[in-house]
Amino acid sequence: MKTVLLNFAAVVVGFSLFTGRAPTEAPVFGIVDKNGTTTSHLDEPVDFKNDLIPMFTKLGCNAGKCHGSAIGRGDFKLSLYGGTPKADYDEIVRRFGGRRLNLVDPEASLLFLKPAEYVGHGGGTIIHDGDQNARLLIKWIKQGANYLEQRQLKSISVAPQRFVAAKAGDETSLRVVAHYDDGSTRDVTRLTQFVADDPSAVMVDSKSATAQTTRPGRHIVIARYSTEVIPIELIVPANNIVDLSGELRTNFIDSEILKSLSDLRLPASPQVGDSTFMRRIALDLTGRLPEYLAPPNRLPLNREAVVDDLLVSDQFVDFFTLKFAKLLRIQSKIDKNRVTTTPQAALAFHDWLARQLRNGVGYDQIAREIITASGDSSTYGPATFYTAVEDARLQTEFATEVFMGSRMKCANCHNHPLDKWTQDDFHGLTAMFSKLTRSQVIRFNPLGKNIHPNTGEAALMKIPGGDFLPKDTKDGRSDFADWLTDRENPYFAKAIVNRLWKSLMGRGLVEPVDDFRSTNPATHPALLNQLAKDFIEHGYDIRHTLKVIALSSTYSRSVTPVAGNEADVRFYSHLVKKPLEPEVLADAISDVLGVEGQYGDEAPGTRAVELRDGSILSDALDILGRCDRTNSCEGAPSPTGPLAQKLHLFNGTLLNDRVGAPGSRLDKQIRAGKKPLEIVREFYEVALNRQPNDQEVDFLLSLFDDRRPAALQRETLEDFVWGIVTCQEFVTNH
Repeated sequence: MKTVLLNFAAVVVGFSLFTGRAPTEAPVFGIVDKNGTTTSHLDEPVDFKNDLIPMFTKLGCNAGKCHGSAIGRGDFKLSLYGGTPKADYDEIVRRFGGRRLNLVDPEASLLFLKPAEYVGHGGGTIIHDGDQNARLLIKWIKQGANYLEQRQLKSISVAPQRFVAAKAGDETSLRVVAHYDDGSTRDVTRLTQFVADDPSAVMVDSKSATAQTTRPGRHIVIARYSTEVIPIELIVPANNIVDLSGELRTNFIDSEILKSLSDLRLPASPQVGDSTFMRRIALDLTGRLPEYLAPPNRLPLNREAVVDDLLVSDQFVDFFTLKFAKLLRIQSKIDKNRVTTTPQAALAFHDWLARQLRNGVGYDQIAREIITASGDSSTYGPATFYTAVEDARLQTEFATEVFMGSRMKCANCHNHPLDKWTQDDFHGLTAMFSKLTRSQVIRFNPLGKNIHPNTGEAALMKIPGGDFLPKDTKDGRSDFADWLTDRENPYFAKAIVNRLWKSLMGRGLVEPVDDFRSTNPATHPALLNQLAKDFIEHGYDIRHTLKVIALSSTYSRSVTPVAGNEADVRFYSHLVKKPLEPEVLADAISDVLGVEGQYGDEAPGTRAVELRDGSILSDALDILGRCDRTNSCEGAPSPTGPLAQKLHLFNGTLLNDRVGAPGSRLDKQIRAGKKPLEIVREFYEVALNRQPNDQEVDFLLSLFDDRRPAALQRETLEDFVWGIVTCQEFVTNH
């Protein structure tokens, strides 16, 4: 190896004389051992993995738009963000005939000449003579360009992790310390890459390691050193003067939300009244319009009793079974004339889920039984989890999305650029799922294997982010389930409580809910941690967490902004107005119109939220934006699009054929001889769960004449009913 390098050196040995550069000096930064003793890094060998790789990352050399792209740049390819240091070492030292380095005259090495732009470089000048990066690079070459990895990085700590500025324009210094497996620590600030999530809101100076905020809000700066990525939160308050001391605090949720609002100086919208709360909670927990309201002359609604009643209702089981059925993509399907999920399997899985929810089984037990399932999927529902997707690699993506809230897809082809997941993590988990048949009967297949794209050999089973399983492990799914449902697992509980939070609050603390990663931090990290801890301490009880959220004053806040919080979309100063799910809206329309919906060959009277197979034919549900469960339903846009939905609601058969149909609510009221305003008030009560206000009454009096029979005003009444079931107040939960 050195012979090749020396031969190349003879060609360019005089380059340093031509450029006239003075010898460079090594950078100095100290290692602090576990006893607190600091040693100079001046004479220590350069650590390729812990020194050079982070430097390449900070300079952008191994980013996706440069040499870290799938095919590299200029015949020089590095692993994305230094994910595989040994491959990078081989690329630098051994490829290109060894001509990237010159051990005789290190400053004549192409590895230095290119980024210093003494030789043409597409990326421009990124290091300069005498700067710390140049000195580190030259020092490594002078030492023989060896691959050294003196210690293993365990973690990094960042200061500050949260900075609350007094005003826009304030600046803070950033510091990063690396912690190693031998107990030593080192200040690696100068080797750390800092990137603002929104460069228009935060200006980062890499040389001085400072961040300056430019406008109010909550902003994130990502610190990346080696394989570790940590978000830094910068808070810039608005110019409002806000006093939240009088706001109602019913549990820890309110304490955390109000603390955040106080930091940001965002005022809170007021609490809603009983009728609004009743409609909101009934739709959120059961997918049904409320069947009763507290009359105005009664004592205030006992909200806790209402929540308890709803949580033990059959309607709750139906609605949340639907939610989990969407998450788990339960539907029968035939792909290329091959049955992948039979109708019987879809029904079996749906019914099994309903039983778990009805019986209050902990979510950890539900997940464990699904992950370890084997048997005939047509009779044992959980086995259907393994027919929802086509192959083991898609199963890895599916399982990690559902149970960890993580998008591990990128790690199929390369180490994840924005997360900690490696190809070993992805293919180690895929190796477990490869040991299964993928047909109606799910059984262990000892010959199943997954070929690792880097080695070309069968991948070894591995826990994500953890250890490889022993080579004699047969079915690794139990090990995966043990790790996943362990109380200390950093993903499992947080992923589900985040979904439950979004279900009631309209937006996840982590958004999208299936994209947990360091570079996408929660808006309220402490609250997410507390929700997860409380969930675990109460036996992974889904009902408990829903109740905690529902009884918070944060949940009871109005959707109407007040002066000063109009622009807030993330911090819950007012509640998010949520569109009704397609199945819920379809049922609500049927309830108000008094005409049942028809879904495929299901029995008359079957509600949309009760459908046990997501593939049941229904033009109405498709029009309203039903999710195609072939892929994830989380945040999935409607296949028909909002314009098609609106046009159909304006003039389609979904409403036009039912509004005044014989036997409908309107038809019955007209035949009963009710006056127009009586009819109008009943529709207000049923659809909007309130009576018309004074302004609406004045308008209605201009439309209807109570002295004339309703039958003679039927067309206008039909128009009114159509307006009720298409208005924003009806089609959203507010």
